Amino acid sequence: MVQLKIGGLVSGRQIRARAIVMQQKTSRPVQFELLPDARASLLAWLDQRGGTVDDYVFPSRVDHNGHLSTRQYARLVDEWVTGVGLIRSEYGTHSLRRTKASIIYRGTGSPRAAQIFLGHSKIENTVRYLGTDVGDALALAENTGI
Repeated sequence: MVQLKIGGLVSGRQIRARAIVMQQKTSRPVQFELLPDARASLLAWLDQRGGTVDDYVFPSRVDHNGHLSTRQYARLVDEWVTGVGLIRSEYGTHSLRRTKASIIYRGTGSPRAAQIFLGHSKIENTVRYLGTDVGDALALAENTGI
């Protein structure tokens, strides 16, 4: 996300409902949804920030031609977590990504849906990432009226 350019988010004067990022490990494109509140926040940020479609959405504090570093992003998340009164050691960039994937899995019962969200190439990696076990499978089966 830190390498996202303005042109990848905007269409005219609107923020797109969906955008694509390239996954760093695999260099594969992963599409994600931008909910209305996020679109409104991004539009307000870009109005304040200015820039062109070739500029990064989140510029570096040091190199204004570069993007925000993943380390700086992690520091910001730490500040936000602390600012809302949560325990900093229990929340981070990775736990937020994992939480979203877990919510998708629990809501749909589909590891495939979580796999698509995470951009994993193998379902086995998604199952391992989610910590899915026999208990989860049995709970899903019990909720299926067949």
